[in-house]
Formats: sequence, structure tokens, C-alpha cells
Amino acid sequence: MLKLHYKIKKTILSVIDFFYPLFRRIFPLQTFRYAVCGGGNLLLNFVLFAAFFHLIYQKQLVYLPFGLVLTPTIASYISAFCFTFPIGFYLNLFVVFPGSNLKRRIQLARYLLIVCCNFFFNYILLSLFVHVFHWYPTPSYILEATLVVTFTYFSQRYFTFRQQRIKD
Repeated sequence: MLKLHYKIKKTILSVIDFFYPLFRRIFPLQTFRYAVCGGGNLLLNFVLFAAFFHLIYQKQLVYLPFGLVLTPTIASYISAFCFTFPIGFYLNLFVVFPGSNLKRRIQLARYLLIVCCNFFFNYILLSLFVHVFHWYPTPSYILEATLVVTFTYFSQRYFTFRQQRIKD
């Protein structure tokens, strides 16, 4: 199992790092790895969301035990999240920020906290831009996503996967 993990990590890093020279002047290596991993995971989330929405739930209500009913949108969001959350955590832990010495359970809890914050930031900022400022939804979404991704990068780097500084 450990051997498989090492091969997966090595393959991902070699593919990402192969393209890095094209972007060396624009991004530091860690930022580039974050952009590729995060962008790939976000793309996977979009694909999974669409697949769940159109193919699995077929735009129908989802009936759960105890009388709970989910809209197909929320059910698709939750289903896609169940796949992309562990993948995103793995990529951040082993590919983007491998030097953190925090315990894995602490990193996982912090990662979940940041993801939850992102959900609320997405909702608040998009609502503010569209419903209060009356901006068009698409540019609002682009601005909101840019702000949230920036927040996420710094929070993951300095909070979730923080590295201790070596004392002189």
C-alpha cells in the first residue's frame, strides 16, 4: 500500500513538474502545484456534479431515510464533495504542502474547517455581489472564486499544512 502511495505521488509530481518550466517566471513551484492540483480537483468536482445531477439523480428529488428530501442540486453537490474532499486533501497533503509536521488528524480537521469556511464565503460573496451590488452573476462568480481561492491557498499554506520554522 505504501509503495502504491509513493508511485501515485511520484507520478503526479513528475507530470506537474514537467510543465512547470513554462510557468517558472509567473509562479513559484508550490503555487503552481497548488493551482494545478486545485484546478484539477475543481474540474473533477464540476464533472462529478454534472454526472450526479443528470445521470444518477436525473434531476429528481432524492428521498433519504427519516423523511429527509434533497433537491437534485444539493444531492449532487454532496455526492461530488464526497469524492473531491479526500482527493483534495491527499493532493494538498502529499503534493502541494508535503513538509508539514502537524499530525494528520489535525491537518484533516483544519482542512475540513477551511472547506466549510469556503462554502460560506462562496455563498456570502456571491449573494453580496449579485443581490446587493446587482452585478452580473458570471463576473461575480469569477471575482468571488478568485477571492476564495486566494484565501484558501494562504489558509492551507499557513494554517492547515503549516511548517514549523527551524530555530537558529
